[in-house]
Amino acid sequence: QAQLKESGGGLVQAGGSLRLSCAASGRTFSSYAMAWFRQAPGKERDFVAAISWSGGVTDYADSVKGRFTISRDNAKNAVHLQMDSLKPEDTAVYSCAGGFVMAKRPGSFPFWGQGTQVTVSS
Repeated sequence: QAQLKESGGGLVQAGGSLRLSCAASGRTFSSYAMAWFRQAPGKERDFVAAISWSGGVTDYADSVKGRFTISRDNAKNAVHLQMDSLKPEDTAVYSCAGGFVMAKRPGSFPFWGQGTQVTVSS
């Protein structure tokens, strides 16, 4: 079982950048697919990006493709989300998730962090 903790959220102006990190505990981190989801107030949790256990395969939501980059460092039990060219509509609580398959549905991931707030001002 993995425990996940996000960091790196904050307030940024539109067009700016943020780098989110997710630190994982547990010896089996390198065997998990990892993903980032986000949830804005009053909205459902949406898929942002996912990465395979090896880091060799990535997937992105259309809304962030070309602006966000997901990566992982298995030696450090960490996954990152580099967010560039941020827009006000990117404002949400961002959560990292870990699971046994690479997927876009929240229900496919049994392990979750508590989330970090990202606010993009116009």
